[in-house]
Amino acid sequence: MASDLATRRLLREFAAMRKAPPDNIVARPLESNVLEWHYVITGTKDSVYEGGHYHGKLKFPPEYPLRPPSVLMCTPSGRFKTNCRLCLSMSDFHPESWNPMWSVSTILTGLYSFMLESSPTLGSVEATPAQRRRFAAQSLEFNCANETFRGLFPDLVELHEERRKAAARRRATRPAAAAAGDSDGRARWAAAATRERPRTRARRTRSSSSPRRRHARAPRASSPERR
Repeated sequence: MASDLATRRLLREFAAMRKAPPDNIVARPLESNVLEWHYVITGTKDSVYEGGHYHGKLKFPPEYPLRPPSVLMCTPSGRFKTNCRLCLSMSDFHPESWNPMWSVSTILTGLYSFMLESSPTLGSVEATPAQRRRFAAQSLEFNCANETFRGLFPDLVELHEERRKAAARRRATRPAAAAAGDSDGRARWAAAATRERPRTRARRTRSSSSPRRRHARAPRASSPERR
């Protein structure tokens, strides 16, 4: 159960984040438990996480802000293990380095900065840039299977539905476009063949009307007289 200090502090931070949200980060507490926050970090342009939406959790101790929270990421990213406490300077792995002046915004900004690096830590994983881009492309679909995510971030669920509908429309138009392309190709072939036929007939007409050359036959040698 949250202390009065933790409750007041976290609600104040929530109001501040709603008023001035940090770039590419949204976060909010559960209605039933102010000590559990869920966040989404959106991958920035020109990074291997571009277009990705990374859902995770912050679990605050009742003594917050005197003690740091646990930091977890739920969405596969190719950078961190999923649903695993991450060892960070602003997480509960390092209470000795925790600063009570840090906030939810500070924690999540630091998390994404570390995500962009390649430094290993407890809870990090290795992946190629191509694998991380693939995780980014699949992230929103993965998140929307989570009921908590759907309840806390309906705008992102709506974005996912819009993308699905757009993809379905593109798939539906491909066969029609391919059929139209085949039809155009057949029409062009028929037109080309039609233009070619008169030329062929003309060549045949000219060749049939030209006089045939008759080759003179050599005179047959007379048979020798019998003697």
